[in-house]
Amino acid sequence: QVQLVESGGGLVQAGGSLRLSCAASGSIGRINTMGWYRQAPGKQRELVATVTSGGMTNYADSVKGRFTFSGDNSKNTISLQMNSLKPEDTAVYYCNLDTWTTLWGKRVYWGQGTQVTVSS
Repeated sequence: QVQLVESGGGLVQAGGSLRLSCAASGSIGRINTMGWYRQAPGKQRELVATVTSGGMTNYADSVKGRFTFSGDNSKNTISLQMNSLKPEDTAVYYCNLDTWTTLWGKRVYWGQGTQVTVSS
């Protein structure tokens, strides 16, 4: 059983900052990527940023230069520092874990989601 526990999020004014964190626990296996997706009302879920086990990062164009990853591989945790937030960043943010095990093959896990609201 794999669990993703998210923290952070909340309400902030435009131009402000928030920090999201996600901790993975359980029988994780090999981590392919870990990261964040978001879903705004009436829109599809979209990638925000991901990081591979080797440390390679991928950011959505809309957040490049504003959002930054940090992580602790030994604790299977990642954090996303979000600066210069804009009202269009308002969404529910979901932690995502993409793994592989010899028993189950590829598995993808999702956190419960945390609300980020940016007021104008």
